[in-house]
Amino acid sequence: MSIIQKLPYEWLVGLRYTRAGKRSNRNSFISFISLISVSGIALGVAALIVVLSVMNGFQKEVTDRMLSVLAHIEVFDAGGAGMANWRQAEQEALRNPAVRGAAPYVETQGLLVVDGTMKPAAIRGILPEEEHKVSDVAKQIRQGSLQNLRPGEFDIVLGYVLARSLGVGVGDKVTMMLAQGQPTPAGIVPRTRVFTVVGTFEAGHYDFDSSMAFIHLQDAERMERLAAPGGLRLRIADMQQAPQVAKELKKQMSGDLVVRDWSKMNANWFAAVQTEKRMMFLILTLIIAVAAFNLVSTLVMTVTDKQPDIAILRTIGASPASIRKIFMIQGALVGIIGTVVGVLLGVTVALNIDVIVPFIERLLGIQFLSRDIYLISDIPSDMRWPDVFKIGGVSVLLAFLATIYPSWSASRVKPAEALRYE
Repeated sequence: MSIIQKLPYEWLVGLRYTRAGKRSNRNSFISFISLISVSGIALGVAALIVVLSVMNGFQKEVTDRMLSVLAHIEVFDAGGAGMANWRQAEQEALRNPAVRGAAPYVETQGLLVVDGTMKPAAIRGILPEEEHKVSDVAKQIRQGSLQNLRPGEFDIVLGYVLARSLGVGVGDKVTMMLAQGQPTPAGIVPRTRVFTVVGTFEAGHYDFDSSMAFIHLQDAERMERLAAPGGLRLRIADMQQAPQVAKELKKQMSGDLVVRDWSKMNANWFAAVQTEKRMMFLILTLIIAVAAFNLVSTLVMTVTDKQPDIAILRTIGASPASIRKIFMIQGALVGIIGTVVGVLLGVTVALNIDVIVPFIERLLGIQFLSRDIYLISDIPSDMRWPDVFKIGGVSVLLAFLATIYPSWSASRVKPAEALRYE
């Protein structure tokens, strides 16, 4: 005896109705209307998996580019004074096994002026020989070299978009103006200094390429009139562990320090991305909900068509609960089949989007992302299994909820009325 034959009769009848929704097409796997329901659920599930994977991919790509310039963790004095003992703080930070590198920095804001053109910029003072420990800027140089930043020479490396907007290149001069003024007989005037452009870099993130500049740490200290670096920038082995490592360093390092991880430094951006992902999840879930509503109509039509069968089952002793179970099984099977097909399709597309999208671009002769506009020419994908399980669970739940009314309606069929005209 096969496993199917050992199932309760409610399962046998439910499976039979799923395989043959119409009497004229008993050999088909599912009826045409059930096929539409399965297809709708499958397409909704697949679309949701692919869209969330692409959004995760863009988030990961942007985050990686941000962290190629930003530090995973920043440490600075809580009172705003410089870190005169930064060497000691560096050694304390490196004692944590998660910390892979440390480098001092000075951060300030200023205006860069060239022939009347003014652009705001985030000015970061660094030690060129130490910077590779905490960022990838040295690998992102387009012109010149980060090593050309020499103390006392007042050299500067600009983001390539910033350099282009100022109309300067390597060897040109730019004037830096800081908001902190200096007293003169004419009043308080901004501090200014002429810098020589010795390089440009491209991080692949527009905000950094258009508004960031690097100078030598000693020059930044002189401009800010500091006796020591403003703080330390740290890089850790796993950037996802940055919040936890920051808490550990706060306890391990001596002094009144502020320890801030990269997620706190860009809290608004990450909050916006998470909100966008949640809204996209809700919007695309409506596709699955529409397919679930179609499943309701399918089951209602099945109940209407099977009223004589329901009446016969009731007359031979089937309870209303058993009738409900039959149609709930039928609807749940349609939902599960649609979900499984959708998950397989969505996972396949998400894992091979780097092959599928270029093929479509070549086939249609178009480019979805122009590098000149978006700086990312390929559509990234980062499929995460927790998202897949969540989407599959929501799909099965909606399909199950869609069976409640039709199964309840079937259990209320009165045998005498159903068989009156048979």
